[in-house]
Amino acid sequence: MNEHVIAQIGSDVATGRLVGRSAELALVDALFAKAATRGAVLMLTGEAGVGKSALLAAASRRAVKRGFRVLRVAGSQFDQSVSFAGLNQILQPLAGEIASLPKRQAHTLQAILGLSAGEPVELLAVANAVQGLLSRISTRSNPLALILDDYAWLDRPSAVVLGTVARYVSTMSVALLAASRTGDESFLPSTGTDMHEVQPLDVKSAMKLVAERFPAMTPRVRRRLVAEACGNPLALLELPVSLNIAQQTQRRSLPAVLPLTERLRMVFSKRVSALPDATRKLLLLAVLDGSGELHILQRVVGRSGALSELSCAERVGLVHVDAQTGRLVFRHPLTRSAVVELSTVAERRWAHQALASELPEGSERRAWHLAGAAVGPDDQVAELLHEVAYTTLRRGDAVGAITALLRASELSSTGADRGRRLAEAACLGANVTGDLRNVRALLDDAVAADPLGSASLAAAAAAASQLLNGEGDADTAHRLLVGAIDNHAPQRPAEDTILGEALHALLMVCFFSGRTELWHSLDSALARLHSHIPDPLLPVLRGTFGDPAHAALPVLPRLDELIEGLHRETDPSRIIRTAVCAAYVDRLPGCRSALWRVIDDGRGGGAVTSAIEGLFLLATDAWATGQWDQITKLSEEAQGWCATYNYRLRAWQSRSIEGLLAAVRGDDEAARNTADRLASWGNPRGLGLLRNYASHIRALSALGRTDFDSAYRHLSSIIPAGRLAPHNPHTLRLIWDFTEAATRTGHHDEAAAHLAAVRDAGIPSISPRLAMITKAATAMANPRFVDRDLFDTALATPDAERWPFDLARIRLGYGERLRRSQAYAAARPHLEAALGTFESLGAAPWSARAAGELCASGLPTAPATPTVDRRVPLTPQEWRIAQLAATGLTNKQIAAQLFLSPRTVGTHLRNVFPKLNITSRAGLRDALTSLDLPPIDGRHRRD
Repeated sequence: MNEHVIAQIGSDVATGRLVGRSAELALVDALFAKAATRGAVLMLTGEAGVGKSALLAAASRRAVKRGFRVLRVAGSQFDQSVSFAGLNQILQPLAGEIASLPKRQAHTLQAILGLSAGEPVELLAVANAVQGLLSRISTRSNPLALILDDYAWLDRPSAVVLGTVARYVSTMSVALLAASRTGDESFLPSTGTDMHEVQPLDVKSAMKLVAERFPAMTPRVRRRLVAEACGNPLALLELPVSLNIAQQTQRRSLPAVLPLTERLRMVFSKRVSALPDATRKLLLLAVLDGSGELHILQRVVGRSGALSELSCAERVGLVHVDAQTGRLVFRHPLTRSAVVELSTVAERRWAHQALASELPEGSERRAWHLAGAAVGPDDQVAELLHEVAYTTLRRGDAVGAITALLRASELSSTGADRGRRLAEAACLGANVTGDLRNVRALLDDAVAADPLGSASLAAAAAAASQLLNGEGDADTAHRLLVGAIDNHAPQRPAEDTILGEALHALLMVCFFSGRTELWHSLDSALARLHSHIPDPLLPVLRGTFGDPAHAALPVLPRLDELIEGLHRETDPSRIIRTAVCAAYVDRLPGCRSALWRVIDDGRGGGAVTSAIEGLFLLATDAWATGQWDQITKLSEEAQGWCATYNYRLRAWQSRSIEGLLAAVRGDDEAARNTADRLASWGNPRGLGLLRNYASHIRALSALGRTDFDSAYRHLSSIIPAGRLAPHNPHTLRLIWDFTEAATRTGHHDEAAAHLAAVRDAGIPSISPRLAMITKAATAMANPRFVDRDLFDTALATPDAERWPFDLARIRLGYGERLRRSQAYAAARPHLEAALGTFESLGAAPWSARAAGELCASGLPTAPATPTVDRRVPLTPQEWRIAQLAATGLTNKQIAAQLFLSPRTVGTHLRNVFPKLNITSRAGLRDALTSLDLPPIDGRHRRD
């Protein structure tokens, strides 16, 4: 292989970095390590284009770094008949060293180089002279590496000489590394030579190589290329060259058989072109049929004994019949491309037409064969493919549906039909398959084909996703969708499907807007178009996701049925939408396995939008169930995809979970930054949901700091006093937060009114978790006495441990109320259980709160510093109040945290001042710091 090709196969030209070749490089390193003291030989074999030359190039660089002197030799078909052409490549760089050899050996090598008139008489003499030269110049301090590429293409005299040298390489400090195609003749000794066959790249490495070299390529196209290349690096890097940008980014359909570049054609077409015409026609039928079924070929040809003409292809190793399945199998997928490349247009049309005639009317494969046989636009075939697209979509293959729509648009004779199908592809691309990079281009193509179709339902649904994720706003997206839906009159099943996508897009616009008034248009559309809505999930989504506080209960039985059947569901969109229904009503655990299937499909080039949503839903589930260590990993993958495919809104959703995690773990700066960025990005776009996310993060951070005034202020921006605002699903996640903040700031009436609204709406009936939280919050909100029965009932909720953070917060609240009523012994078990959970979750602020309450309860444990009590005769309560006052909290704030009156706090502080020899709270911090005592926490408590 030529030198300029070497560095391109599976490597980076600048860095020499290879993809997926760690095992081979380890063998090369071992060869050099051995050769430095005792010569060694390694022969690499493998199919054409597998990357042998790239390995040799990398080996040369590694040899230089190890201190080897490197000599490169490359065989060439052109020079194969020129005697000693290969040996000259070794001797020319060493010409200055030859004179130091014995006279006879020097004369022999000079003759080979043409520096003297003599001619070498025998190859053995030449081999001895070469061996002598290599022995002289190779030492342990300066070993030699001979790198021989395309060994089988060396001229025969050079190959024989080097084979002789290889037999005696152990007497020199020489590493001989050669490469040749599998099955080619070699003159290296059969014994004593290590052999290694270089295998094709595995799928992961192949995907990585193509992704690095062709970053704009969509995952679906990348996956197709990897399958066709079968791990061959040359094919992986050459196949994309034959595709235009529209095909690489999936704005145009890919051909059934990928075209070959000139270089690939040279590699894979040679044996095909030598076959008889009859055999090549049979192979063409087999390629275009794709099933490998021999009886189909027999029926199409219609001649008895016709299959015997395949024997020529079998003998040269192009195909074989699988012994188990009885199907015809091509040795390498690119042989199929070579067969197609060597056929004429008329032959391909004949083959497609012949295969279509053997398939039943209405079948998908028949439609695709008719499309292959079409010459120019064909509206009848375009309509068949249009139907195929939605059949494919119903099977859960949205990417395949887009492929069919794109091909149908190419076959459409009118601009209106072409534009309509391109817009439908854009709609599915934006809302299902997940590559917003292509949506704008597809919409532009649709408008170019049909300027009057820019307001179509499909175009509106695609544009709405672009608006929400780009520089648009919710109002514009809402107006666009409502106008298109109101003007839409369904006439065909495909339009019902697009209508479903548009209605779902409108539902998501309403959800992200956070504004009740926008939902009225969706409800009107659902009522008007009820009989045309193909997606039975929409009413369930409307109830459990759009307004779960008021509308979830009637549809929960249907949702539970859908979740129970998820193990049979194959459509990623339906899985995601079912899980979205489950998100606010605590049923996500039942969706986990199905969500992982969607994510795996997205990782393999399937529905990326669905996979991004799946990661966010699993992160939401991990948050609720205390699996917090999973959140960062899930969020990072989701955000990586969002960055790649321009899903900016989905990225902010993912970041909101990270913001909550930062808040509960005490990283107030990260939580504040996330909240600020959520609000600043969402506010100009009218995305009220992001503002609610931000308020939740801020409130949770304030609750951890026991800044209940700030927490109440943030939560009041989401929750109106005394009522449950419609279309505000986030309310269901804030019941305990709001109650705690309102109670601890003296807003008892507001807390009671909110909980009454929660009970009146039947929210406790939605899930055991919501029932547990509502009971505990009701007990917390009672200012008159500690309602132990209600607290205990809440804690006795079956499987309450499934929600560890919620459970621990209830225990903390219960323990605080008991401690306030001086029931210290009863408080301690709850406070200790809460502390243990908070510490296991890493919820540092809550750990500190629980530890402080334990300290205030007078739990007898070893003090942090044995001299504390002797040096500072403060009571546990005085010690805790002094610490809080030193942080700058007011008496009112301290009182709210410790369930005391501000007057009692003031009394304690007046007792603390003389004990610390200070006169005001301004001296507290210095006084406590001068004692050099650690803060009291759950592990260091005072009596």
